[in-house]
Amino acid sequence: MATFTETQKFNQPWIWIGVAVIGLTVTTVFEFGIYQQLFRGKPFGNNPMSDNGLIITYLLIVLLITGLILLFRFACLSTEIDENGIDYRFFPFHLKHKKISWNEIEKLEVITYKPIRDYGGWGIRFNRTGKAYNVSGDKGLQLYLKNGKRILIGTQRDIELTEYLDKLNKL
Repeated sequence: MATFTETQKFNQPWIWIGVAVIGLTVTTVFEFGIYQQLFRGKPFGNNPMSDNGLIITYLLIVLLITGLILLFRFACLSTEIDENGIDYRFFPFHLKHKKISWNEIEKLEVITYKPIRDYGGWGIRFNRTGKAYNVSGDKGLQLYLKNGKRILIGTQRDIELTEYLDKLNKL
């Protein structure tokens, strides 16, 4: 039987707009401060840093923002389901794929949930009932494992996933 495969990325415009606004605002403030302090001789702020401290802080902020951009650019949740079980990975947080065989799963269901209310947002999230791996949206595959743990894997293709799991007789 064919395999259900899905790869999700952080493509939401609000994430990129947020990163851009924050990044541009913070770097612009520091660039203004560097210009004021180094080129105009006016201390930047009420308790100014040394010139070197200001430059080093600016460079660290640029590195941090660049790292954040790269994280959102390359982070992805990949899910593969076949007759052997469920394989998932949230790169770059999981370097290896995590595998759950069908005999480890007590029950599963494709659900609609509230990411902010239920898990506090998107990404790798924890709450009192279990762990969630989600990138966007409000649909997911809820796994109830025999060891008592719960795992939610987000999906953008809930209808196809439901049909695939029906064909495997897993729902």
